[in-house]
Amino acid sequence: MTSILITGGARSGKSSFAQELALSSGGPVLFVATAVAGDEEMRQRIEEHRRRRPAAWHTLEVTTGVSRHITESIGAARVVVIDCVTLLVSNIVNQFLNETGEQADAALSEKAVAGEIDELIDCIHRTHARFIVVTNEVGMGLVPANQVGRLYRDLLGKANQRLAGQADEVYLMIAGLPLRVKPSSLSS
Repeated sequence: MTSILITGGARSGKSSFAQELALSSGGPVLFVATAVAGDEEMRQRIEEHRRRRPAAWHTLEVTTGVSRHITESIGAARVVVIDCVTLLVSNIVNQFLNETGEQADAALSEKAVAGEIDELIDCIHRTHARFIVVTNEVGMGLVPANQVGRLYRDLLGKANQRLAGQADEVYLMIAGLPLRVKPSSLSS
């Protein structure tokens, strides 16, 4: 089966495009949501995302251990949408914050993120479903002002590179428009 990575900035249309691709497949869909409702505003965002998903889709809400949960819950799904790796990496890094939240154990964070991504790539390769993975491109802006922000940006960038390397297709979303990056139109 194929795997597709969709990346881009915040509010660039990544989730909507992922849903369109999943709907066009015509098969049963497992939707994997990684968001944590840490405050009221985030809870409202999660509710809005829930309302926009088709009722027939099976939704799995997990913060880490995504591949294990997919394996346990795949059922008859022919398409798996993961929305999103951005929050998955954040969930992992947050596990290694000190008591003030200003420092994270970089070595443990990197090992945990790499392990999660390795397991996800393995799951993609051994599961007979089409994977559509959503993530953010966070390395195009300013250098974060603190250690945790820089660590997070670096780990997400590495995760995105690994996922893009194994993906059959990669899209960069710009203002709601998908730009196909892999395979490039130049290679056709």
